[in-house]
Amino acid sequence: MPFLGQDWRSPGQNWVKTEDGWKRTAADGRNSNNVSAERCVAESFNKENLLFSLSYDMAARKRKKDLMNNNSKIPYFHREKWIYVHKGSTKERHGYCTLGEAFNRLDFCSAIKDTRRFNYVVRLLELIAKSQLPSLSGVAQKNYMNILERVVQKVLDDQQNVRPIKELLQMLYVSLCGLVQDMGKSVLVGNINIWVHRMENILQWQQQLDSIQINRPTSTGMALTELPASLQLNIMQRLSDGRDLVSLGQVCPELGSLAEDRLLWKKLCQYHFTDRQICKRLMLSDKGHLEWKKMYFKLSRCYPLREQYSDTLHLCTHCHILFWKDTNHPCTANNPESCTTALSPQDFINLFNF
Repeated sequence: MPFLGQDWRSPGQNWVKTEDGWKRTAADGRNSNNVSAERCVAESFNKENLLFSLSYDMAARKRKKDLMNNNSKIPYFHREKWIYVHKGSTKERHGYCTLGEAFNRLDFCSAIKDTRRFNYVVRLLELIAKSQLPSLSGVAQKNYMNILERVVQKVLDDQQNVRPIKELLQMLYVSLCGLVQDMGKSVLVGNINIWVHRMENILQWQQQLDSIQINRPTSTGMALTELPASLQLNIMQRLSDGRDLVSLGQVCPELGSLAEDRLLWKKLCQYHFTDRQICKRLMLSDKGHLEWKKMYFKLSRCYPLREQYSDTLHLCTHCHILFWKDTNHPCTANNPESCTTALSPQDFINLFNF
């Protein structure tokens, strides 16, 4: 059916089917001269509108391109609390959701400002740097570097979580050293000079983290060393990383003696590893006691540590929506809580493995 205008959903003209064929209705009946004249005027008017709309679209695309090229500090992505994860094409929806699209659309910039989500996002960045960086689109790779820069700046300002960020930067630098050598094989998106410049930024961030000076807090409250030994030991039991215990034991001799408590390291081993894993790596001292501290570091080199996060991404199995734990999503299930499953950073990566 012929129509006027750029939108195919425009009403056009009213036609009815008769015995002699298709004819216009009486409301549209006009003499041929008027119809041809109006059609010429309408065509010229629509051509002007079409040229105007095309020029406007080209200007909008040019502004968006200039923004992304000239202002690389501002990541270009949607700030959404949830996204629909679809893995295939249907009659209602074409295409599928990729890891890069999910990384762009979910609001990770605000997530790193939340203490509950910080470790989750850092672990996700570490997994992407380890093996998933080539699978990201060009915009997603740029957003990855921008979010990483914000993470480093937050650590420099707060003077917390220095060690995991240094490990993340080291892993990313090693991965990029291998990927840059294969630039001609469509491994990374963009010019090689851009990635060399990004690698230089990573080295600069590492130097800033190495030269960071932890300032002593100005609070006049009670210090950790002033607490009773039972409370100090109770606080140590809340730490889930053995390296933090070692660092805490280097503060003073009193904390150093508490950090060598065998029961403390035993609970740490039982928290991260199974009984079968522990039995395979038994270590006895000269007196016949189990060396739980040595066993912990030996087990940590053989098996992954148990991950625990205050806030994680969740997946609704009913409506296939990925969302943060403390945000709502438009779920149509009668009992939305029964359809929700928590996703670890590795589960988030595996969700997009097709």
